[in-house]
This record gives sequence, structure tokens and C-alpha cells, in this order.
Amino acid sequence: MGAASNDDNEEHEFGEDQPANNDAKSSNQTDASAQQAMTSSTKSSPADSSVVFSPELLGMYYARLFPYQMLYSWLSYDPATINPKSNSSNNHSSKNGTSNNTTFPRREFSMTIEPTPGNEVYIRYQSFLSQEELTTAIQKRRPTKIDIGAVFNYPPKDNKSLPSGKLQTQERELVFDIDLTDYDGVRNCGCDGAKICPKCWSFMGMAMEVMDEGLRNDFGFEHVAWFYSGRRGVHCWVCDDGARKLTNEARSAVATYFEVNLGSDKNKNFHLSSPLHPMLTRAYDILEPRFVESVLPEEGHALLSTRASWTKLLMTLPKQANSVAAKLEEKWGSKKDNTTPEEKWNELKSALSAFIGKTGSSKAPKNMSNADRARVENWPVETVFKYVYPRLDINVSKMQNHLLKSPFCVHPKTGRVCVPIEVSNFANFDPFQVPTLGQLMKELDDYEATSKADSDTEITFDWQKTSLKEPFEKFQKSFLVPMLNEERRLQREEREKRAAVMGDF
Repeated sequence: MGAASNDDNEEHEFGEDQPANNDAKSSNQTDASAQQAMTSSTKSSPADSSVVFSPELLGMYYARLFPYQMLYSWLSYDPATINPKSNSSNNHSSKNGTSNNTTFPRREFSMTIEPTPGNEVYIRYQSFLSQEELTTAIQKRRPTKIDIGAVFNYPPKDNKSLPSGKLQTQERELVFDIDLTDYDGVRNCGCDGAKICPKCWSFMGMAMEVMDEGLRNDFGFEHVAWFYSGRRGVHCWVCDDGARKLTNEARSAVATYFEVNLGSDKNKNFHLSSPLHPMLTRAYDILEPRFVESVLPEEGHALLSTRASWTKLLMTLPKQANSVAAKLEEKWGSKKDNTTPEEKWNELKSALSAFIGKTGSSKAPKNMSNADRARVENWPVETVFKYVYPRLDINVSKMQNHLLKSPFCVHPKTGRVCVPIEVSNFANFDPFQVPTLGQLMKELDDYEATSKADSDTEITFDWQKTSLKEPFEKFQKSFLVPMLNEERRLQREEREKRAAVMGDF
């Protein structure tokens, strides 16, 4: 990602296989090493929840908890897969184990594997005929990271046998990547880089709400899924048929639509045009209450909680409003003043509105130009956006051939699963409570030690025995099933259209 370190990159561009330390091995060699480690890792042993990640735990996760059926059902866009029967079987395949679906076999996967400790190998152009084949490959290789790419015109695994330039992308979900490292310049909580805390994690919720509203209301997308990246960010997957078919130019246009110039370290000044675009007005209406609650007070980022902090903020006012800054600096510095950060913010906005003659009986200074008046009027909006407007790694969204970390895999730095997040329930989502591999294995052990699993008819998958049950089932119910029902409707309409053309009623 744009600001991410090399060892935590979550997206890749179209290119050749990349051995992480220039020591690439053949597929047979790496698969043999991974298979040998896999054999020992799935042997049952008492779980230690204090261990967040290990090759052995990862092997057990892939053997028992990874939701293969859910991932296959999603990426195949096959309505026949809505009602799963088991976690490991390919429920809609022919007798030889190949899928009847034509989309999934043309989907690119990439895997980062570690055949020996410290020796990472990145493998591109992986594709699989069926859920069963995908399951076998993942359990055999135990990748520390899985990335998902586009659907091509040919199976990507055949790329070396095709003429140069013959392998072309056909479709791909519209994706967005938001990472807290891109907020380092405004994180006043003491965090930077990969470090996060509840104070700065709130930035992710604000970004999600703005993006989700825009994608749904301005572009009409319905099937939008959000996921925790496992460490310090969130990923968005827009899966409507129209979104998947977008050209690179159209993807770039959608991503640029949400982009706002927030300035830079070298150029801290940025100005919004006036009047504000309706999308920006809506974003401000969403963000300002969260800004007041999460950024201004001492328990947030302390932007208006001390004399030093409010003096620093007042210094960012346009020079035309220096008189407003001076009056508020004097008032707030008085021993008699006991206003809260929220009250100070409202007082500041009111003073600016009165200064430009927008409210009250006073008129704007005669020598103030329309451009200067707009800068003063937009200053509150620009300030809110500077702190909490979504900061996108826009390059991830522009091209069909970008790969992005697969949902449901495990972040090797934290051991946490990349679980779905509901935008409407973000306030109750705690990244520090997302289960680690060690915790999941202990939950599995505890469940099976206290329950008669064989007699529980409601349990179809082992992940239903753990704390993954709630986020995974919500994802199925609120996203996957409605999306596949929509896909069924589109397929039926396409069949009827073809029948009408052919006269086959």
C-alpha cells in the first residue's frame, strides 16, 4: 500500500513471480516442503491461546476453520452455491472434481509461502478449477498470505503456455484500501506506522461510512463488503455486476471522485472549491459530529483541549480572519472561560460565519474578495477533512490487474483473521478483540471438550464452533445470499433475452 512497509504490503500489481529474497524455488520443491510441514501441523495438541501465530497454527486454521465454501461461493458468483452442505467438498462440481462454473477457474490467486523459516516465495498466476482444488492447494502450501486478482480470459495458470499479451483481464471487483499509516500526520494519539489504538482506529469507521454512502447513493452499488485487514486498515470490495465490469478508466474515475487534496508535508495549504460538491457536503455532515466527538477532546486527539492545541489550530485560520483568532485566543485563555472543546468549536464556527456576514447583523469587510470569503467559510470543512476524510490508496482501485489480500486469511504479524465488518455496527467492532489463531484453536478445543459436536445438527462448519461464527454468518446473510440472489435474477434475465432472440420460448 502507499505508505505501508515492504513486509506488510497488501496489494500487488500485475507482474512476474517475486521471490522475497531472490531465492525462488520450483513449485515442486516448495510444495514438498510445505506438505511435510502441513502433515505435522494438523496433529491435535492442546491449544495455547497466548501464541498468536505459528506455521502449525496456520496449518490447523487452513485444515479446519478457513471458509473455503464461502470464498468459492462468492468468487464464483454461482447462485447454486447458496446452500452449502460441507466445508471441504465442492458441492457443485462434476464427477471428476471440476466445477461447472466458468468464472472461478479464470480467477487469479497469488500466494506467499515460507517453505523454510525466513525464506518467503511469492507465487503469481495461480488458478483452480474447483473449490476442492483450491482447498487442496491452500492446505498443501499453507500460504502466509493469499491475494485475489482479476478474472481473466484464460485460466491464469496457463499464462506461460499462451502467446505474449494473450492473457487479458475480463472483470474484477472494484476494491478500495484504507490504511492508518496514511493518517500518521494527524494521529495525535501517539501511534504511527503499524501501531494502532482505539483513538485512531475511529478514523477507519468514519472513512467507511463516507465511502459506503457514496458508493451506494451516488453510484447505485448494492453489494458492498468491508473487511478488517488484520492489522491496521480496512478493505472494501464492490461486487455488483456493473462494478466488476468497469474498465480501468471507469475505475479510475470512481476512485478519483472520492479523492480530496488534503495537502502534503511540503504544501500544507489546500482549498476546496466553492460551492461544495454535494458529495463533499454530505461527507462533512457525516464526519463533523464524529470529528467533534473523537478528535477535539482530550480523550480523543486533543485538538481543542489545551491552550497550546487551540492556539495551533487558530493559527491555521485564513489570515483574513486573524481578528477572529485573536478574540477567541484571548477569551479561551481567560481564567473565567470553562467551555468544552465542543463548545469552542461551535463558537469558532459562529464567529467565522458572523465575520463573513453570513449570520448576525455584521457585514463582511469591504476589502474581502469572494475567494477570501470562500476560504473563511470553508475552513471548518477543510479542517474536518484534513483529519478524518478517507485517505485512499487510490492506485489499488484504478486497475483490474491489482491484487488485494483475500478476506478470511490471517495476518502473520498479528495472527488475527481478516473478518467482515458491518458499517452500521462499526462502533461495536474492536480490532483488538478479533480472534488470533491461538485463541481460535483454544475455542475449538473448549467447544469439542464440552459439547457433543456429532449431535449438533446446526453445526455445518468447524468455524461455527468459534467466535468466527457471528461475523461469518452475518456476512453470509447480509451480503453473500442477497448478492447471489441478484446474480440468479440477472442470469435468468439473460437466458430469457437469449431465448427471445432465438425464438425459443
